[in-house]
Amino acid sequence: MKFGTTGILCAAFGAAIAAGSAQPASAQAQELRIGFIAPMTGIFAQVGKDMVDGFNLYLEETKGEFGGAKVRLIVEDSQGKPDTAVTKAKKLILQDKVQMFVGGVLASTGYALAPVSTADKTVYIASVPAADDLTQRDLSKYPYFIRTGWTSSQPHHPLGQWACDQGYKRIAAIAADYAFGYEVVGGFQKAFEDCGGRLVQKIWPPLGTKDFGPYIPTIKADADAVFTLMVGPMALQFPKQLRSSGYKKPIVGGGTSYDEFALPFMGDEVIGDVSALQYSAAIDTPKNAAFVKKYRAKYNKVPSYFSETNYTTAQMIHEAMKGAKGKWPGSEAFVKSMAALKIDAVRGPVSFDDMRNPVHNIYIKKVEKKRMFGYDKPELWNTVIKTYPNVGQFWTYGKDAFLKQPVYSRDFPPCKHC
Repeated sequence: MKFGTTGILCAAFGAAIAAGSAQPASAQAQELRIGFIAPMTGIFAQVGKDMVDGFNLYLEETKGEFGGAKVRLIVEDSQGKPDTAVTKAKKLILQDKVQMFVGGVLASTGYALAPVSTADKTVYIASVPAADDLTQRDLSKYPYFIRTGWTSSQPHHPLGQWACDQGYKRIAAIAADYAFGYEVVGGFQKAFEDCGGRLVQKIWPPLGTKDFGPYIPTIKADADAVFTLMVGPMALQFPKQLRSSGYKKPIVGGGTSYDEFALPFMGDEVIGDVSALQYSAAIDTPKNAAFVKKYRAKYNKVPSYFSETNYTTAQMIHEAMKGAKGKWPGSEAFVKSMAALKIDAVRGPVSFDDMRNPVHNIYIKKVEKKRMFGYDKPELWNTVIKTYPNVGQFWTYGKDAFLKQPVYSRDFPPCKHC
């Protein structure tokens, strides 16, 4: 298996592709070419590394084959930019002749890549981009698209319910100012207010903010807690600066705010903070313990959600290819086969709804410092304190009722208690 973040492949590989293009489809199917789009440089480079490492770990376990097909993984650097991701996707399809491409990070990147998939009739598997509407109102526009990760609001509906159940009445929100932030806050706000809570403030620092000094003093003093959604380096900086300012009330975070890509680099100031996601490295099951130990032994870090979701994506591709006996069945048939899967993943049981979005457990996680899985020293772990089983993207609202409302945005739900 040869790949490089520059996308420049060796001459021998190019010759192999050229030779393969002249062969019958059945012969070509013995090689499964997978494009992988991830930010290998820029502020999301650590996220990109976790993504690639997770996928490669599973590929290593299967000795480079999925269902009998030899896998050729071609990694392209999106730099965390939607337009660059589109350019790389087109290169993968037209030059490298991939049967599918996987990845992207930002919600905006998912929205940009899905139309490329449609135009070129190539499977796109969104392992990370969580843009809600990719699997909601406009799915008919994306027949070759399937998501293996989550929608932005999916973990945050149950988190809003959980916050209400804890007795919180008034919460102020501060979140990164882009689509993902809007959808995360929207899901939390909807569920929190539906059970009697009030979101009393929305603060939107720009994506990539390093200094939260201008924003922290504006947080309403009469809020019971802060709800935050940060991504990339913002996740490290915000809780540290908030606690340094003297803020002592509870912090409740969106999934990426305390994910394991950032948690090992955080300090004791985050102990007690709560977040929600479909994965935690501290899920106390034999399957996850084995995954954490193997991943950590190979990469010298605890796996993040970005690692797990791409490891599980590889598992799903493998299962679909096993069903096709290693022969590429075509884009439509592959997506149909994958959408019918029910697997026991590292994160727990995963299936798909009729919109090709995963249904899985959502874990409410509390940061604690302790020993786990036989490691000697106490470390920060996202201890699971509550599990909501089999959560779909429409929560308890039902698909029809949910889709009657607008997409979560900067202005929806409206901040009627601000």
